[in-house]
Amino acid sequence: MAKPKKRTNVSKQVRQVVTFPAKLVEPIGRFLKREQKRLEKRKKGIREADPFEDVRRLSDNAAPDADAAEQFGHERAKAMREQVERKQIQIKKALTRIKIGKYGICEKCGQMIDTDRLMILPETTFCIKCEKRKE
Repeated sequence: MAKPKKRTNVSKQVRQVVTFPAKLVEPIGRFLKREQKRLEKRKKGIREADPFEDVRRLSDNAAPDADAAEQFGHERAKAMREQVERKQIQIKKALTRIKIGKYGICEKCGQMIDTDRLMILPETTFCIKCEKRKE
């Protein structure tokens, strides 16, 4: 005769879906779109300032110190461009979350992101706890 299975008392957590009112989210969306355009202009400026983008560089027989300066300038421009691109990705994610009605809700744990955090980083998609765990 088979033993009856023990029943464990497991309580299921019910997550309440809370969304920000549209009146509150619309200005944030507009701000993020403006920020996206600003970052695109910044990225273009960084690209133009990159010494490796200068076509005159190819025919220039500069001294080694000039070459080192160009290398440093290129690495600096590359790092700045990558930083801008990461910010653009975060903004795109936040705009998508606004569109699907999940703005302000942590991607990881599903809890509301603190409004103070959203005021400082409106493009964030993680609450502070999950962000710390991620790092």
